[in-house]
Amino acid sequence: MNFLKSDLMRNFTIGFVAGALFLFAQSGADLFDSAIPEAQAQTAE
Repeated sequence: MNFLKSDLMRNFTIGFVAGALFLFAQSGADLFDSAIPEAQAQTAE
C-alpha cells in the first residue's frame, strides 16, 4: 500500500490502532453497561 509507505504514517497508524484497542479493553465493559440502561417498569397509582 502506498499510503503506509512512509515510516511516519505507518507508525502513526500502528500507534492509533494499539491505543484504540487499549482504551476499548480498559473501558469496554463500562461502555456497554452505561449505554443500555436497566429497564424499569412504571406502575400506575
